[in-house]
Amino acid sequence: MERGHRGGAHSSTAAVQATNDDAATSKLSCVNKGYIKDDYVHLFVRKQIRRAPIINRGYYARWAVLRKLLLQFLNTQTDERKQILSLGAGFDTTYFQLLDEGIAPHLYVELDFKEVTSKKAAIIEHYSQLREKLGPDASISREKGEVSSSNYKLLPIDIRDVRKLDDMINITQLDPSLPTFIIAECVLIYLDPTSTRSIVGWAASIFSTAIFFLYEQINPDDAFGEQMIKNLESRGCALLGINATPTLVSKERLFIDQGWQQSVAWDMLRIYDEFIDIEERRRIERLELFDEFEEWHMMQEHYCVAYGINDQKGLFDNFGFPKD
Repeated sequence: MERGHRGGAHSSTAAVQATNDDAATSKLSCVNKGYIKDDYVHLFVRKQIRRAPIINRGYYARWAVLRKLLLQFLNTQTDERKQILSLGAGFDTTYFQLLDEGIAPHLYVELDFKEVTSKKAAIIEHYSQLREKLGPDASISREKGEVSSSNYKLLPIDIRDVRKLDDMINITQLDPSLPTFIIAECVLIYLDPTSTRSIVGWAASIFSTAIFFLYEQINPDDAFGEQMIKNLESRGCALLGINATPTLVSKERLFIDQGWQQSVAWDMLRIYDEFIDIEERRRIERLELFDEFEEWHMMQEHYCVAYGINDQKGLFDNFGFPKD
């Protein structure tokens, strides 16, 4: 099955889905070396692989920025219940971690292709430490790739079809009026630009008090960027959307053009240096011998976080990266 093509580059759905396995493997490598805490990711990884220090540090930075922004959202002062919607969630275990910490939102919804959600549903059903956290009334279907409990929903949906996203709102009982945090980590960049604009615009029109978090690649036109794209294309994972939003400014424009009130984009080098807590940086920098500083700087300049904000209720004045 093809996700489409742009400029002769093809993106295979199966190959893009395989990046989910890579992400889980990288996360487990970080856990094993002490970068991050995750008591569940090992359940989703068949073969443990020790990643290079630069990969561990890069994945840590990705995890740390999402976690810090997510905690800002969850700690926002309001009497209203909060909800999280994860697009292309893969084998992410954030819900179970938040549950352990006592800070899980009222509703956590995950969407992905059926091939992924069926595997995730099977793993949740198999392991009691996951299954029992969903409560006695949870329903799990490996065949359908669905999990449903009072506070957690996993559904097989092709997010390119906005009509199915509308149906998902009804099925999951997401409340468009409640504060919502939407996650898309290395997801939209694999879609054609028209699909990406449709998804971002759909979310802006549905959720009036929301954050839309993107983590993905930028800067395709220099030598490092060209090699990054070639490497992904050789695996069948073309970045179909990168030429439409190749820079930080264009990431911000994506949100504004599709109806979000505010947007901010920083590259990961700036995020690591200026946003991730300095005590945490000092801690993880002692974990492994690290001498790949030039490559580290180049790699981090080719990934970014961008987020859009809709703030009808005035909850997010203090959310996000430090104001310039």
